[in-house]
Amino acid sequence: MKKIGLFFFLVSSFTFAQKSALEQKINAITEGKKATVGVSVLGFENNFKYHKNGDKPLPTLSVFKFHIACAVLDLVDKGKLSLDQNIFFKKEDMLPNTWSPIGKKYPEGNVSIPLGEVLDYTVAQSDNNGCDMLLKIIGGTKTVQNFMDSKGVKGFQIKRNEDDMHKNWKTQYDNYSTPNSAVLVLKKFYDGKLLSKKSTDYLMKIMIGTTTGTNKIVEQLPKNTPIAHKTGSSGKYDNGLTVAENDMGIITLPNGKHYAIAVFVSNSTETDAVNCKVVSDISKAVWDDFNK
Repeated sequence: MKKIGLFFFLVSSFTFAQKSALEQKINAITEGKKATVGVSVLGFENNFKYHKNGDKPLPTLSVFKFHIACAVLDLVDKGKLSLDQNIFFKKEDMLPNTWSPIGKKYPEGNVSIPLGEVLDYTVAQSDNNGCDMLLKIIGGTKTVQNFMDSKGVKGFQIKRNEDDMHKNWKTQYDNYSTPNSAVLVLKKFYDGKLLSKKSTDYLMKIMIGTTTGTNKIVEQLPKNTPIAHKTGSSGKYDNGLTVAENDMGIITLPNGKHYAIAVFVSNSTETDAVNCKVVSDISKAVWDDFNK
């Protein structure tokens, strides 16, 4: 066998063994769980790929705030919006009974907040009122869909804002992504194929500062690991159904290399603690696999 052929044979054999070992670990984590678990992993430098239900469309919940932020920053890149411009929140923009640090801080509304700060609230703290305001100023969910379509992002759909999903929880299924789409869009983002370098760096910093989902992909990883991620969570509905408990992100390894991971737990009748533990355990299994 020629040297080059032997090299590729050894690489492919190693990759197959790595995938097989990881698959066994993930199957052990998901076995017996009353849920659909979608997982996708993409090594940026070595192009390692693994997925479980990777092409299955699963509800995104607040994971879609990453896609919304990208659409907003695209308009910033084009000079149509500015991070310094003030966004005015009326009292009626502060929807009650929704997760909103903005609403908690300014319950009466009638306040102007810089666009950059609204983005930070929306992504890092998953603010629902901030999310719907961003959609309002860019022209709705169609603008986000058109932007993602223009960048060749497949397996993603957005049709509903947070207010829609709170009025009728079943509309949460109208916003979806496949796990494979999630890691591929993160790779496009990291490679600067979605936004300018300035906007990419800006959003990456916000995502590294995410404060939600501390019991998901970040939980079991070493402290101070750079993790740029976006979480999503539906809560419980009929018969204890969890529509989604999600997390996706870009992980920086100790050797400076990177991988993207998406773990979507959908249509689960497990407890919230079990759902989050599935995400956390899968994240740890992937981390261990990359750090052998």
